[in-house]
Amino acid sequence: MDLRKLKTLIDLVSDSNVSELEITEAEGKVRIVKGSNVVMQGYAPAQMQMAPMAHAPSPVASTAAAPAEVAAPEAPALHAVKSPMVGTFYRSSAPGAKSFVEIGDTVKVGDTICIIEAMKILNEIEADKAGKVVQILCENGQAVEYGQSLLTIE
Repeated sequence: MDLRKLKTLIDLVSDSNVSELEITEAEGKVRIVKGSNVVMQGYAPAQMQMAPMAHAPSPVASTAAAPAEVAAPEAPALHAVKSPMVGTFYRSSAPGAKSFVEIGDTVKVGDTICIIEAMKILNEIEADKAGKVVQILCENGQAVEYGQSLLTIE
């Protein structure tokens, strides 16, 4: 799809009441969503400011003695690897090829863990933390959003 056609489609969506448009042609697929935050790779989104929450009234102390709390073993903290862009998630470099990582694999910082295709460009996503892969949260070929968790590492 050429840039003029793409620009025309963007203008049509922005000037209409349509909030989302998806077109599939022989050259590929284009999805335009109005009102979403578009983030270019390499730029971090602005931090959202949270309104202070009202505090709930403190509970009234009871006259019965509370049982002593038993210390539970601390669960290891899981680190979520997040998508740096909007695109299509792929677990391997080609259809039928071995996946970059499987659940239980140990990864080092910088290891390729998946690919996200955006605008026909294959972007290798690298582990930003060393550890063991605990969960893979996306299916092969699934559309992912910016900031969406792809997998977790402990």
